Amino acid sequence: MNKLLWVKDKELCDDMAPRRLGRKGFDVVRAYDGGQAVEMAHSEAPDLILMNMNLPVKDGETAIFEIKTSETTRNIPIIALIHTMTSDKEKAIKAGCDEVDTRPIELPRLLSKINRLLSIESS
Repeated sequence: MNKLLWVKDKELCDDMAPRRLGRKGFDVVRAYDGGQAVEMAHSEAPDLILMNMNLPVKDGETAIFEIKTSETTRNIPIIALIHTMTSDKEKAIKAGCDEVDTRPIELPRLLSKINRLLSIESS
């Protein structure tokens, strides 16, 4: 089972996407700020990270950069979850993310990106 790290603030307003990903067979662990995301990238060793850009403690750009420049976590694929703002996309790519997906989340589109990055055959 592939482990995904879902990074998004506002626990009470969390998306249904993590639960839907769980039903698709992924083990989803959650972080609620950028600092926790960096820590959990090391401690949980996820197969892929889904990272919101607007986060407390450390923003997504900083967290992505720290994960991608660490020897132990740099090979973990990261999908930045952004709103349609071009500046967020540019920041995410500059920080080192592997893919970008826009909000609101469309599960088939997101699954396609996850499967491609993890080299999973679609069924």
